[in-house]
Parts: sequence; C-alpha cells; structure tokens
Amino acid sequence: MRYIDSSLASGETVLMRGKWPGVFWFGAWAALILLGVIVVGIFIFLRSFIIMTSTDFAVTDRRIILKRGWLNRQTQELAVESVEGVSLDQSLIARMFGYGRIVVTGTGDAVIVFPPMANPVQFRRAIETARAQANEIHLGREDRAALEGVAAEPAASVSANEVEPEEAPRAPPKRRRSFIGLRAR
Repeated sequence: MRYIDSSLASGETVLMRGKWPGVFWFGAWAALILLGVIVVGIFIFLRSFIIMTSTDFAVTDRRIILKRGWLNRQTQELAVESVEGVSLDQSLIARMFGYGRIVVTGTGDAVIVFPPMANPVQFRRAIETARAQANEIHLGREDRAALEGVAAEPAASVSANEVEPEEAPRAPPKRRRSFIGLRAR
C-alpha cells in the first residue's frame, strides 16, 4: 500500500496523483541498454528506478503531500488552507515533452519543491481546486436551516413610540489553542 493511501484521514479523497514523465523512464531504460554492458548502466537504471517508484506525490481535498525515500522516508505535507502560492517551472524542452516542476509555498517558511512530473498544469489546477473548495463555508444541516429560517421571517415593524430593548453585551468568543500555541482552525 502506498504511503498516501495509508495516511488519508476519514473522508479525505485524493484529487490527483502526480506521476513521473515518460522521458525520465526512457532515460533510465536507455542507460540500462546502452551502458548495460558496463556495470555503470545497471547502477544508473537501479538508482533511477528506486527513486521513481519510491517517490509519491498527490493533492487531496485537505493536503498536498510529497513522500520521498525507500529505506529512509521523508514526507512534506501542507494543509490546503495554508497554501499561499503555486508556481510552475517549465523549460522549452520540458514543455515539448509534457513535464515540469511545481513549487508550492505556504504560510511561514513552508516550501514544497516537487520533482519533475508529467502534466504539471493539471496538478497545479488540482491544487487550485482544492484551495477553492477549502475556502467555501460548509454549514451543517441545522445551521443552514436556522439561517434560512432567519432570512424567511419578515422583519417586525417597529412603531415610532416603541423602543427596542438593548441586547446584553456578548462576551468575545474564546480562542482554542493547540499544543504548540497556534490558533486552532
């Protein structure tokens, strides 16, 4: 089972998985075939094969995930709400072969530099879609019914002689803090 599949939270869905461009696979096979006579070609192929099969990257509806490594696992995850910018680096050759590199910057010092991937524009579009969905306000059924009920009630007319009673001042809402002192969302 892949890392991303095993780390999904309940209700979290994968919007898009990244994949390595075919040019990189071709390069690994070419090294094996052309340099296979020399032992170096076998090592180049094995190194490329391990890197490409052990790197996993995806966009879910809640997170952006990059996992690298086979024996030593390194993961970078960023909540979709904290993404500040997404940039695409693509040279002329990369555009011709349909690959590129995505760089995601988040709040603070968070930066995720993805390896070269096939269809980087679609991957960027998936990140932007996840950001748009995260910024929508999702209300529960009871809250939505209460808001619709308030909007449906006609405003009571107040005559000139009647004075509306003043509401008692409300206490400001308490902020919840997590274990590291950041405001909980």
